[in-house]
Amino acid sequence: MRSLSALDEPGSVLSLQLDEFMLELKDGSIKNVGAPNKSGTAKLYDVEDAEARAFGDERVKLAFEDDAGNAVEVAISPSDARSIARGIESLEEESGVFE
Repeated sequence: MRSLSALDEPGSVLSLQLDEFMLELKDGSIKNVGAPNKSGTAKLYDVEDAEARAFGDERVKLAFEDDAGNAVEVAISPSDARSIARGIESLEEESGVFE
């Protein structure tokens, strides 16, 4: 994955929202500090490449990348993967987004 400076390229949008998140930079090292109640949201728009593949023995990995090299990967359970697949099939049948 490229650095966040790649977001200067046209069409690249990576949105990060971090809550209760604190990092310590010391002597070139990054250390996670603070309370364990951290949360975050990452959004990647204008995806150019999407892939689903096995991740270990019990997970499905969904990987997305834009043309600037920004990437988001998510490992989910097989039941969640099936639910997403059914949701996409429903969109194909009921929505004009696939036309």
